Amino acid sequence: MRVLLVVYDNESYIHWFPQGLGYIAAVLRREGHEVVIYNQDLHHYPDEHLTVYLDNNLFDVIGFSFIAGYYQYKKAIKISNAINASKRRPYYIIGGHGPAPEPEYFLKKTNADSVVIGEGEITIVELLQAVKDKASLKNVKGIAYMDGGIVVINERRPLIADIDSIPMPAYDLFPIEYYRLLRIPHATSSDFIMPLLSGRGCTFQCTFCYRMDKGFRPRSNEHIVEEIKFLIANYGITYIAFSDELLMSSIERVESLCEYFLKEKIAIKWDCNGRLNYARPKILQLMKRAGCVFINYGIEAMDDKVLKNMKKSLTTKQIIQGVEATLNAGISPGYNIIFGNIGDNPETLNKGVEFLIKYDDGAQMRTIRPVTPYPGSPLYYTAIEHGLLKDCEDFYENKHINSDLVAINFTDMSDDQFHKCLFNANSKLLSNYSAQKLTKMLADSKSLYLEKNATFRGYRQA
Repeated sequence: MRVLLVVYDNESYIHWFPQGLGYIAAVLRREGHEVVIYNQDLHHYPDEHLTVYLDNNLFDVIGFSFIAGYYQYKKAIKISNAINASKRRPYYIIGGHGPAPEPEYFLKKTNADSVVIGEGEITIVELLQAVKDKASLKNVKGIAYMDGGIVVINERRPLIADIDSIPMPAYDLFPIEYYRLLRIPHATSSDFIMPLLSGRGCTFQCTFCYRMDKGFRPRSNEHIVEEIKFLIANYGITYIAFSDELLMSSIERVESLCEYFLKEKIAIKWDCNGRLNYARPKILQLMKRAGCVFINYGIEAMDDKVLKNMKKSLTTKQIIQGVEATLNAGISPGYNIIFGNIGDNPETLNKGVEFLIKYDDGAQMRTIRPVTPYPGSPLYYTAIEHGLLKDCEDFYENKHINSDLVAINFTDMSDDQFHKCLFNANSKLLSNYSAQKLTKMLADSKSLYLEKNATFRGYRQA
């Protein structure tokens, strides 16, 4: 079958490589399907362009994947409208964390023919075979579909136990020369960056997370290094952005991976998502030797009661110790703090601001956003239970209109008070960031003009 996979434009200058579609493309091609990528992201095509493209090119199936979020939701509607307007509309499949928790709503909203729920590598192969054979979809696990105007949700598919069995993304079908220009902390102008998965899942159960799959399944060290070597050899990659939800799933796992990097002499910079429970001096020093330059930590709050309410399995003492150990190891820590969790108030927010300023090493700009109860997360069902939210439609159509504005207010403050607190907090953070940049630029000026530093190339900021 001829399959078109759509990579949508989120208006970024350089987009993140669409790893999910890369994996789907790889398994479909392995099964003998012809796969074509529609790169709206690279070309910034208007949505109407997709309609014309479908009218002029024949496909049997079209696939589109998106995550939860107000922008992604609106984009999904526009892309769907463009697909449905085509005179040669293919069989339409949607997937990703956006539609998976509420497939009935999204089937009706997008007029898609089916939704892939959860991991798609096995499901998509079985689904396409059923579509090709014009067979019933009732035996295809992990999907929802329309049957005579009625939504049918099939049994969930078990997780893929051996994720080493999944082929690496079909990189050759994508414009890697474009994606590798992504900029992240501690990347130089000459670095080429690509994201890579070292495992799937997470062992923790934070209430705001909409991840539907439990547990953590790591890839083997051998397969990870094989893919890194492939990216270095074929695309000149110099920096790997590990995009796992949690590469630091245990001290033993990180230790094993880093030692394998050193054994294989993998000379590459990398970053990852980490967990402060495991941020110990010895393991951080090993990560540094293995090439790690940045660890993104999900801190979320600097108050022990709030952390307990969100089931973060973390204390403020662990946070401070872990961050200090990370800085001492010569690795930049990234800090994520959200406000509006159950138990939050102006005092807990101020603790977060003070923490961010105290431990800011200038690697990236930091702001604080409101917590969002995305469909599928425990917090989403808490909001419904307490009458703060009606359903998925209420969330997307009425509540979640912007990621920086409160969607559901779990605090005792009014929405106006909530936003005023965020304004004051982010004013401090932005002022701190600007002051740091000004201090550095003035130091560069002194070095250039008063110390005659001929290596400084002047102010050429875009």
